[in-house]
Amino acid sequence: MASHCSPCLCTRRIILRFRLARSPCSSGGPMFTGIIESIGSIRALTPKGGDVRVYVETGKLDLSDVKLGDSIAVNGVCLTAVELPGDGFWADVSRETLTVTAFVDLKSGSRVNLEKALTPTTRLGGHLVSGHVDGVGEIVARADNARAIQFTVRAPRELAKYIAHKGSITVDGTSLTVNSVNGAEFELTIVPHTLSETIMADYLPGRKVNLEVDLLARYLERLLLGDKAAEPGHGTITESFLAENGYLKS
Repeated sequence: MASHCSPCLCTRRIILRFRLARSPCSSGGPMFTGIIESIGSIRALTPKGGDVRVYVETGKLDLSDVKLGDSIAVNGVCLTAVELPGDGFWADVSRETLTVTAFVDLKSGSRVNLEKALTPTTRLGGHLVSGHVDGVGEIVARADNARAIQFTVRAPRELAKYIAHKGSITVDGTSLTVNSVNGAEFELTIVPHTLSETIMADYLPGRKVNLEVDLLARYLERLLLGDKAAEPGHGTITESFLAENGYLKS
């Protein structure tokens, strides 16, 4: 009997077929899973021609299969290895990346989440992550919940529509499930294993974090726009668009 995958799973497989590679981040090729492989640390930040060159010590991350030009996600930001001295790698961080991510808050000694890019044999344990940060969120509350910790995160208003109850969200490169949503704020319950394998134990109210919404939410938005997606000024779904197309009753 022929097997059939769900539309969601089929879409993920199609994306993987075209995007599995450890190519440079600028090519748009590499993908990640949001399953953190190691906690590393920033060891140097050197200004270079208006950008910043950063040295990341990679801890237990296996670099034996990493070559120059390969991609590694650092706190959810896809970076390209330009030097591999042995216990870490150097990468260039553009001015734009510093502007649109929480990288601007990093300093020498900062702990960071690390994940190598997917390969055709990588187990997809989280969800598809591009390594292109959508916005910077803020930890607004932290509370103990038995052995777990519950965080409340405030996302930029423009990202709120992509964040759903029981949906996926990437926080500093970590694939997580949204427990609840209230406006632009959402809650996460982080179990002890995740706390020990990521930098989330360091989070306190006021901390800025990198957010990447589920890719499928963005693809779905474009699909719902139909032919209007190609028209100027119709890049996102608005209340007026929903009303014009019969999704809202007057």
